[in-house]
Amino acid sequence: MATINDNYLKLKAGYLFPEIARRVNAFAEANPDAKIIRLGIGDVTEPLPEACRTAMIKAVEEMGDRATFKGYGPEQGYAWLRQKIAAQDFQARGADIDASEIFISDGSKCDTGNILEIFGHDNIIAVTDPVYPVYVDTNVMAGNTGNANDQGEFEGLVYLPISADNNFTAEIPSKKVDLIYLCFPNNPTGATATKEHLKAWVDYAKANNSIIFFDAAYEAYITDPSIPHSIYEIEGAREVAIEFRSFSKNAGFTGTRCALTVVPKTLTAKAADGSDVELWKLWNRRQSTKFNGVSYIVQRGAEAVYSPEGQAQIKALVSFYLENAKIIREQLTAAGLAVYGGVNAPYVWVKTPNDLSSWEFFDKLLHTVNVVGTPGSGFGAAGEGYFRISAFNSRENVEEATRRITEKFKV
Repeated sequence: MATINDNYLKLKAGYLFPEIARRVNAFAEANPDAKIIRLGIGDVTEPLPEACRTAMIKAVEEMGDRATFKGYGPEQGYAWLRQKIAAQDFQARGADIDASEIFISDGSKCDTGNILEIFGHDNIIAVTDPVYPVYVDTNVMAGNTGNANDQGEFEGLVYLPISADNNFTAEIPSKKVDLIYLCFPNNPTGATATKEHLKAWVDYAKANNSIIFFDAAYEAYITDPSIPHSIYEIEGAREVAIEFRSFSKNAGFTGTRCALTVVPKTLTAKAADGSDVELWKLWNRRQSTKFNGVSYIVQRGAEAVYSPEGQAQIKALVSFYLENAKIIREQLTAAGLAVYGGVNAPYVWVKTPNDLSSWEFFDKLLHTVNVVGTPGSGFGAAGEGYFRISAFNSRENVEEATRRITEKFKV
């Protein structure tokens, strides 16, 4: 008889966003005339930049000519895209990253889960709390944890609480951990990390032979020049960090799918016999074996991001969403709610009013003002009593949603 991976059974609750969808769909079916505004899932709403569309149309036309047709591409991504990424995203900021260390993929969400395949099951793993649920769930699926307790915390994970008390930047662990998930600008809290804070993490990782998984999916939203966009701007990070990035939130590729992972060739971890193994070689083998690469058409669209026109257009896109975040932040603050984030990030992190739980506030917003957000408890036990509101929507919807919320929940 075929058997299953029993680790999936540890995931007692549904994944956060499908559960949100289930509740919203049930409400919509019961209230077909309700005008629901969705500020929950971080999905973009504005069209792809013109430069990207033009490049993709040209690439489609190339696929119609035998002379320019492309079949299988390199699993690591085309060199012309990787070179532009290396030059403009990293080297221009003083980060010593070579094009060969960049792997193009179909999503940073996928890569943050898939990266676990090249690591053993005996690592001590640290995550912030609250945290992007994918980090936790993929470790559960991989068999790296025990069962969850009543608060939803899994045995085998080290949770690093983040709150207003520590400016939503986790404190360095007092004990040794092997794998560390960091996300800045942070999802869900919208917090950022200073160079000093990241330097402390890099120093800790070097001292403990740890590896940092650095999720920089929202780096394009950083406007403060003192805040690093990449962990590789920190001296020594090449020896301790893997970085994940995405074209989803800067260029609107959520439905187009293109991202990248950086694995420096100087990064090593221990084999069972105690020898040092280059992680680049393992990840390259994994990708070559289990991934056929991102389509030529999509990669040409991503390449256009680095053209002068593309840079101007994605800057305008990011500015649009940041203005949405500013509206949400200022309006909710004026209504007396405690609000965090939304400055160098597209997410606003709100303390729920009147001691409501995260899901109680979710249901109240949905049923009374027909606005959808994300319950903070869905990101971890320390997220209870908070609520994430996304700036990814039209200006009209953002203004209407904040008007409804502030009228109903003014403190």
